[in-house]
Amino acid sequence: MSSSRPSAADWETVLLTEKLPATIFEKLRLANAAVNARYPGESPARQPVHVVYGGAHLFKANTAKRMGEIALAALREYAPDAASLATAIGLPADAAQTVYRRTLDKLSREPIEDFRIDFEDGYGNRSDAEEDGHALQAAAEVLRGISEASLPPFIGIRIKALTEDTRARSLRTLELFVTALGRQMRAQLPAFRVTLPKVTSAEQVEALAAALELLESELGLPADTLKIELMVETTQSIIGPDGEAALPKLVAAARGRCTGAHFGTYDYTAACNITAAYQQMRHPTCDFAKQVMQVCLAGTGVALSDGATNVMPVGPHRAKEGSELSPEQREENKSVVHRAWRLAYDDIQYSLVSGFYQGWDLHPAQLPVRYAAVYHFFLQGLEPAGRRLKSFIEKAAQATLMGDVFDDAATGQGLLNYFLRGINCGAITAEEAHRMTGLTLEELRSRSFAKILAGRRR
Repeated sequence: MSSSRPSAADWETVLLTEKLPATIFEKLRLANAAVNARYPGESPARQPVHVVYGGAHLFKANTAKRMGEIALAALREYAPDAASLATAIGLPADAAQTVYRRTLDKLSREPIEDFRIDFEDGYGNRSDAEEDGHALQAAAEVLRGISEASLPPFIGIRIKALTEDTRARSLRTLELFVTALGRQMRAQLPAFRVTLPKVTSAEQVEALAAALELLESELGLPADTLKIELMVETTQSIIGPDGEAALPKLVAAARGRCTGAHFGTYDYTAACNITAAYQQMRHPTCDFAKQVMQVCLAGTGVALSDGATNVMPVGPHRAKEGSELSPEQREENKSVVHRAWRLAYDDIQYSLVSGFYQGWDLHPAQLPVRYAAVYHFFLQGLEPAGRRLKSFIEKAAQATLMGDVFDDAATGQGLLNYFLRGINCGAITAEEAHRMTGLTLEELRSRSFAKILAGRRR
């Protein structure tokens, strides 16, 4: 009696592929195509680690540079060396020197990755004449920043909500600002982000998409130059009135323009009747909303951002002109700043562990902690992630060479994205990534696990 197993050749395998109705396969083809279109995977584009919001009335072409100078001054005053920063925020001693050195470099070189010129909460209620003037002034400063190469890598504006109370003012500001930019820049205008706050219906997103499309057409801008970011800060942006998840409909209403969804911690918790004393980023209510965001938008290419720590690292004492603070006042300032830094550090680590790689910053003195937290997160996982990715690529290549099917590219891409994020923000160097993973700089720049495997097969 033979112990060999029967092979596929022992059967005629045509029953399912040839005798099922053709309509079944056509429906399957259409469904697969729809899924692939809706979930193309994580965008290969760089995602900034934060967005800094600042009132439109205060924005200048050199705002990023100035905020970097303030951040450096705060770091040097309240944490003049690696050990003092480690004590303030709880960094492990063995990581402190590298984190501190790279944070100093980042604040000197590129202190802000993304800036939002704010015409909403950070701007306040002003007369129409004032807002008109500030819209044109802000656009002029952006133009000056472009010519002087002083702007952050990413920039945009946050308009007011498209509710009945503010939609007319919101669209007027948008038109003034974009028209002033578009008439000067035309095809040279870089991709620009328009953040829509307090979204409560898909119709609001649809209206903004239509407005941006019309502005592009009228100003001769390339299609899709103007992108949309959604603020997720209302309960209606999580669950709609029909009881279904709202975010897929909001993204669809943006007509392909939606690049990001930003969680608004304090408006959302207020909408859920959380009292002010408990409105913070790690509240379970926020966890639920952000998990819904992840489930709805994973694989769509829409980047997620967490909110901000709203306790500012600012000491209560300021020296009057011609005088100095007492030792007791300096110590109290230091204590207050360190407490705020530690809270922000813990919030950022919580976001990163939860899969939110971007957040908000509201004050220049928060920037040192933003980068220290992000850098430590990437550095502490560098070696195990490197070993895992290197092994993953070797096994994937081996499986391909042996003729087996390798279908877990998503895991490999996720590991690759870890290194790409770390390199983009300055947490790790390309040389470190090469040493840990065995990938060449050219392979890393491809940003694609599938391309790396294809190249190695060749």
